[in-house]
Amino acid sequence: MRPLFTILALAIVALTLVAPLEGQFPRRLKQAAERAAEREVTNHVERLVRDAIRCQLDDERCYRRAKDDGKEVIFVDENGEIITGEDGVPITDRDEAAQRGGGTKAARPGEGAWANYDFVPGDEILFADDFSMDQVGDFPRRFELIEGNFELIEWEGERYVRATSGGTFAIPLPKTLPDRFTMEYAVHLEHGNAYVRVTTDRAFHAPKRSYRGSAPSVEFSQAGVREVNAGPNVMSRIDPDLVRDGVAPIRIMADGEHMKMYIGEQRVANVPNAVFPRSDTLFVAVSSASLDYPILIGAVRVAGGGRDLYDRLARDGRVATQGILFASSSDHIRPESTPTLEEIGSMLQEHADLRLAIEGHTDTDGEEAFNQDLSERRAAAVKAYLVEEFDIDASRLETSGFGESRPVADNTSPEGKQQNRRVELVRL
Repeated sequence: MRPLFTILALAIVALTLVAPLEGQFPRRLKQAAERAAEREVTNHVERLVRDAIRCQLDDERCYRRAKDDGKEVIFVDENGEIITGEDGVPITDRDEAAQRGGGTKAARPGEGAWANYDFVPGDEILFADDFSMDQVGDFPRRFELIEGNFELIEWEGERYVRATSGGTFAIPLPKTLPDRFTMEYAVHLEHGNAYVRVTTDRAFHAPKRSYRGSAPSVEFSQAGVREVNAGPNVMSRIDPDLVRDGVAPIRIMADGEHMKMYIGEQRVANVPNAVFPRSDTLFVAVSSASLDYPILIGAVRVAGGGRDLYDRLARDGRVATQGILFASSSDHIRPESTPTLEEIGSMLQEHADLRLAIEGHTDTDGEEAFNQDLSERRAAAVKAYLVEEFDIDASRLETSGFGESRPVADNTSPEGKQQNRRVELVRL
């Protein structure tokens, strides 16, 4: 039997050795747990970035399509940056993303290049198609094929008509284009000789092609915008990267013989004496497309009217505008709204006795209660902008939202939904 002092000495040594380990063990567990949590967050972020559908805040179609397909969505701002929370994790809730990303990185109306942007979309929707009703791989059912090879594809959450050969398709309209109209679509052109040409003359597309090139038309290419047999010889140069490295918004605004053309936020042509016959059909022709160098054409919208808000307001007491645009599910006003807001603000400054009610309206997509609240917030956002930017007395402006309760068109068609998504001005 060992002496008592030997046993006590061994016990003291053992406690001395164990005590530090007992203090370190919880710390090591905590560190291991933290590393595991970090790995889990990293893996979660990588999965979202790799697998989730990326939608811009103002792209309702992308969001709806992803949800219908059962796919998770992350959101990007207008600069293409993923919107994240304070923890650096991409946000998958659209309301949170709109609140966090809507007013921070996105441009405001009148800022930067948008300050000189003067495109105002027409308020009578004649044709609108984002191809959401068609099957990928098909030819769009609302177009008429004349020649060539076209099919629908889906790329980065959007649908496009892809041309893999030269060719032409027709867009039937419900009536003859009015003197004042606008047209909007998007293009991607990889080949240096590729172009997209818009005309209203079927002679341009005769089956024997004996008149090809003879009809007045507006042509967009990597080189710029050109008018063909349409009055003066106009050729406006652009940065080819606009249509080669991405999908560029194209806009045409016509008022009689006065036509303006835009790529993105840039006005690239201003023609006071253009020749562009009106008809009830638009023809879209493409050239130098192939499997290696396809041409992509995005959602198309054609509308009649535009501008002269005061004249219509004085005549009818109420006017609806399609020119005030918002980020998806948000009251953040998009910078493309600059010209319409400028017109309203100037109108209020020039007519000091004018008082307006600003009404917000939506289509039936989404929950009714959400749409009601959204319409109220959007009307309030328009008032706030006019008060802040144009120094309009707030007492001259009233706001209200009606959500989806006052449709002016059928919500089952793309044209109807666009007509219902509007801001109305009512003279008080």
